[in-house]
Amino acid sequence: MLAFLATPFGRWAGSIIGFLLLITAIIGGFRWWLHEHDRALLSGYVLLSEKTTAEAKAAEMERQLNAAAQATEEHRRRLAAAEAAEQAAKDTLEQEISNYERTLSEKNRACAVTAADREWLLQRH
Repeated sequence: MLAFLATPFGRWAGSIIGFLLLITAIIGGFRWWLHEHDRALLSGYVLLSEKTTAEAKAAEMERQLNAAAQATEEHRRRLAAAEAAEQAAKDTLEQEISNYERTLSEKNRACAVTAADREWLLQRH
């Protein structure tokens, strides 16, 4: 076999084979580098994607927290307004009952409204 490589055709075949091996090694090295490069890029992409997702979730949770706080504050305001209206209604009823009692007493009549009647009226309204 070594004698074959010494001939002009053998040298030409050896050069072709060497050239093909060199091209194969270059292509193989490039593919290996590309594979490693893509893997590094994808791992960075995955980290970036996870970071972006986590930031979006945090922003959404903060938005929901703010919305809940606003809703809670609105409910507190409505409760305070309702309690104030209820107290005003009770005060008005008390005033009307007192006015009625005073009107009856002014006419020198016995008051027909007892304490039990007063409590019943307050509970009904």
